Amino acid sequence: MSFVFCLWAARLFSLAAAAIGPIDTSTPSIPGGTVVSAAPPGPFFQDFKPPFPTTGWWVGYAAAPSQDSVVAGPLPYMSRALDTGFQFGISNTRNFDGTSIIQTTQMDWEASYVQNPNSHTSHKATAWDTQSVTIKYFAASGAGFTTYAVPGSPYITLNYNAATILLTSRNGNILSINGNTIGSSSVTATGTKFTVTNAAGTYTIYSLGGSISLTATQTTLTGSAIFTGVIRLARVTTESTSQAILDQYSANYPTSVALDYTFSGDTSTMSFTWNVVGNAANLLHLSFPHHRKRLASPKLVTGLSYLGTKGYMKPVLGNVWRLSYALPTITWLPPRVPQASCTQQIIQALEYEIAHLTVAVPGDFYYWGKAFQANSRLALIADHMGRQDLIPAVISNLKQSFAYWTSNSGSTRAAYETAWGGVVDGPGATDPNIDFGNGYYNDHHFHYGYMLHGAAVIAKYDSAWWNTNKALITAFARDIGNPSTSDKFFTVARCKDWFAGHSWASGIANGGGSRDEESSGEAMNAYYGLILFADILGNADFKNWARLLWATELDGVQTYWHLYPNANDPDTPYPEQGLRNLVTIGNVMDYQAGAWLFWGAQRSEIAAIQILPVTPINEGLYDTAWITSVWSYVAAEMVDPSVGDDWKSIIQMAYGEISPQTAFSRSTNITAWGYTTSQAYLLYHLATRKNTGGGNICTAGAANPSGTFTLRAPSGKFVTSTAAAPNLVASGATGTPFTFAYMPGGGSIFNTANSQYVTADQNGAAPLAAARATAQAWESFKVVQQSDGTYVLQAGVNLKYITLDSTGALVNSGASISAATKFTLTAH
Repeated sequence: MSFVFCLWAARLFSLAAAAIGPIDTSTPSIPGGTVVSAAPPGPFFQDFKPPFPTTGWWVGYAAAPSQDSVVAGPLPYMSRALDTGFQFGISNTRNFDGTSIIQTTQMDWEASYVQNPNSHTSHKATAWDTQSVTIKYFAASGAGFTTYAVPGSPYITLNYNAATILLTSRNGNILSINGNTIGSSSVTATGTKFTVTNAAGTYTIYSLGGSISLTATQTTLTGSAIFTGVIRLARVTTESTSQAILDQYSANYPTSVALDYTFSGDTSTMSFTWNVVGNAANLLHLSFPHHRKRLASPKLVTGLSYLGTKGYMKPVLGNVWRLSYALPTITWLPPRVPQASCTQQIIQALEYEIAHLTVAVPGDFYYWGKAFQANSRLALIADHMGRQDLIPAVISNLKQSFAYWTSNSGSTRAAYETAWGGVVDGPGATDPNIDFGNGYYNDHHFHYGYMLHGAAVIAKYDSAWWNTNKALITAFARDIGNPSTSDKFFTVARCKDWFAGHSWASGIANGGGSRDEESSGEAMNAYYGLILFADILGNADFKNWARLLWATELDGVQTYWHLYPNANDPDTPYPEQGLRNLVTIGNVMDYQAGAWLFWGAQRSEIAAIQILPVTPINEGLYDTAWITSVWSYVAAEMVDPSVGDDWKSIIQMAYGEISPQTAFSRSTNITAWGYTTSQAYLLYHLATRKNTGGGNICTAGAANPSGTFTLRAPSGKFVTSTAAAPNLVASGATGTPFTFAYMPGGGSIFNTANSQYVTADQNGAAPLAAARATAQAWESFKVVQQSDGTYVLQAGVNLKYITLDSTGALVNSGASISAATKFTLTAH
């Protein structure tokens, strides 16, 4: 069946209706009540009521404080909707600085009209859809113009009504018109086509409303009379055929676009249908690289292209595009059972982790969501391992954690924001520094994908809980995944940019300026969370919608974030070999894309944030060519003890798609897993890989001794530690009893004298000390028996071996096992 929707506002709503109905239309009932944004939309939306788009390319036209941000669109143009007129331009420069490709923002022209009152309320949106927006500039007299900002059009279209054309150069003086040099005197030209140059280059102006006269000065082009009709402007490229192509197709212009999609089993065809004035079959529209990979029977036009941040935009002829996508088939679990070689280690880690679960208490949506999802995976692992007895403890933990959102206690609380329309971190509605700007609509898909995943797991095992909390959970699904304009409280697919081919993380902060997306992995997880939610909801249509969101995001990620240095792809979005050699993009922005992050510079960080969280569905994300390059890219950091294990664990899990044995071997020294995974999850993930090479994935390692022991140094002195003197020192005639026990990645050492765990200094400078109430990453040690029956200790925190300093204190500073002190263990 076919599903169609069009987000037209006002009178245009009736053009199309959503076949996928809304998943809910009720007024959101959020425990935190309602809040109002400190940055509400301005008069750009003066004729409408929320919900409004908050993350799309054109939100800078509407976002506070002044609605004047430069936005990337309608691509290939960048633009600003100012009181004085509609500014637009195409960047003349694209530079590679060793880390990023950067395209400088540039305004070439401002379109206006002589009668413009130049007030903040004299331009507004009249309609919008999934990709485009229609803007009207108007005066009380009725004079004005309408522009259809449709991404992909090589022309800027201006529909004038009883107004005098005024075009102002925003890029230096006007140099010539129709070959006539502009000096101190004005030049008037008459006709239906004009060629104009300024510092930006050459633009052609077409009049579709008959012959007009334009008087050119060094700064402006002014119509000689009041005009009603359409003019179009297009930047002429350096290709010799570009002018002729632009001339040939100038009479046909798009005003809007409808999104259509069909499902057949595990495939989907998504269609863009542009509403066209003129000959629809001769619509000239520009495509991105990801479009050209998926287009069925495209009618490509050669000889015209524009190089943007996402590579060359090239024209396709016709007003209907059909793009084919394979939909994901994996939901809750991997499609393979865990290999038996890993069973014992998975169960051991699983039992420990579930026994030591702590309730994640919300301090924000983001970090809480990571822990919530990671904990929820333990229930699914236990189920798949046949340990259903472990599931209730996990579900109880998750319900206690989620209850913080329903009780509305504490400083962190969810609320419905009414100015734009969406669920936000309530206090953040007036402070963009809270929760990564969640209250300003930043990162909603990152945050809510984690929540939806964890909530779906609870619902899977507790239907009564689901029935009680369904409305609240559904509100979060509506916020990022609403499929229908019939839901009057949430915009459709808030973060998805259907033409760009991926989601944006940026909301309305900073006036809705430049869009960006760092964590492509978390964008994928958002739509995975929606798939699991849809499965619980039992709505097959909505599940297909969620699968399409995931599949289109996958295509965008593998096109614009994954780099392939050795690929001979003439249609790469990044022609610069130096950039492709960096293996992975860290941040895709409107005007910049590069291997960097706002918050970190390590290669493992840049790569891991494109991978995490590792979930079963991501088999489709970690393609072999990219993961192989990533492994080489981060190789030095993977053996660097100063690089956090949380990043290493993520990369090793992804490398399991190529060689789970190698990933397992290199993960044996991991003692920390960050917020999104754990040892049980890492082992389980590797145990369920395809394992194309065959053989055992996991190998048995020497386990730490288990029990209570005293430690004696080669000098004959015993290791002591007390409450008064917690440092471990080999100085006593009798030893302090220490209890050795399993913990993920190694083992803990518990001082029975002061009931504290032994901890190690990350730098290996301070002595070991029995000074921690709980055992975590810094309290993990490997205790390995030697051939002579003695034992050496290795600290997980820095992988250094335990030695004795001049005072007999135990210090984790030995660079190799040969430097390690050998201890004799005696059962106590």
